[in-house]
This record gives sequence, structure tokens and C-alpha cells, in this order.
Amino acid sequence: MPDPDVLTAHGLDARGNGRLLLIACGALAHEILALKRLNGWDHMDLQCLPAKLHLYPDQITAEVEKSVLAHRSRYDRIFVVYADCGTGGQLQAKCADLGVEMVAGPHCYAFYEGLDRFAAHEDEISAFYLTDFLVRQFDAFVWKPMGLDRHPQLRDMIFGNYTKLVYQAQTDDPALRAKAEACAARLGLAYEYRFTGYGDLKASLEEQAAKP
Repeated sequence: MPDPDVLTAHGLDARGNGRLLLIACGALAHEILALKRLNGWDHMDLQCLPAKLHLYPDQITAEVEKSVLAHRSRYDRIFVVYADCGTGGQLQAKCADLGVEMVAGPHCYAFYEGLDRFAAHEDEISAFYLTDFLVRQFDAFVWKPMGLDRHPQLRDMIFGNYTKLVYQAQTDDPALRAKAEACAARLGLAYEYRFTGYGDLKASLEEQAAKP
């Protein structure tokens, strides 16, 4: 599996073969590669953009467009494995213009848990979410970019309206569970563990795999 630091900063390059290209966030690389391997989806190729783009959601749409235009001549179809991810509908509109499909939903936390199940929670507005990838990359995605390594007093200002940290686990890994609980303690939040597995990500890729 690719190194999380590489996925954060650089992403993952497509190998240039396969009928279907998946253009995804680097934060989803491990899960997509695991599903490809488990299901024998050899006709799929994977291009991951740097996961750090989630720190700059205004850049996601342009980077996805650039990737689609750079690769579309080499594949029969392209599927964008991003949800809206803070683009305010711009990514959906751009994908429609480009004639490519994308994952449904507001963000990966919703499609990991399942859109309907996620929407049914009444306290999500006060929850801060981590996935397997974000637990591994907590310092790179949360602690340092928010300045908490230099100014710990910012914790109350940034997280004062949150009540809990929810770890949506894709794998049952005791080490990641322990680290996620430690992340909650560092942020002064209650801790909740939810095993989601691959959620709607699996269903979306199965649907794409079944298409000719």
C-alpha cells in the first residue's frame, strides 16, 4: 500500500491501463486498492490527487478537471471518487460539464457511513470526524495545519463548539482505535467509535465495476 505521507503530499499516479479510471482523493487510496484486490477489479486503474487538497477545497474542482482532461483519451470511462467535499456544488457541476460521474453525498464521512444512516444522526453538527487515513495523518491534517502544535490555546476557539470525536473505522485495527481515542483526548472531546467498513464507497465501486 502507498505510504500515507506520499498520499497526503503527492497522491498516486495511474499506471496507464484499464478500461475504467478512478480519480480519487489520496485519503481513499488504501480503501480503493483493497476493494480492487478483493474483488479482482483488474479493469480499474487508480489516479489519486494529493489528500492535502482537503485543506484547500477551493482547489479540488480545478485539480479534478485537470486530471480528467489529462487522462480521458486513455480510458473508456472515468469515475470521480470525490463527494462534494466543500466545493459548494462546483465539483458536481464540473463533472456534469465533463460528462463524468462522481460519488454522491456531501463528504466521505457520509458515504462511509451510508448517506441515509449519516443523515439520521441528530448530533452530527457537533461531531468532529476521523477515518482510518485521518487517524494515521492526524498531525499532518489537524494538529499542525490548525496551529495547535505552536498555539495550543487555539483548541478552545477551534473546537469549542464540538462535543465529540467520531472515529469512522474502515478496518478493525486496535492500534488505530487507541490512536483515535488519544486524538480525542488531545482535543478535549468525548470519543465515539463507529465501525463503518467501506460503506457506500463499496457500493459505488461495485456499480461502476458492473458497467460495460
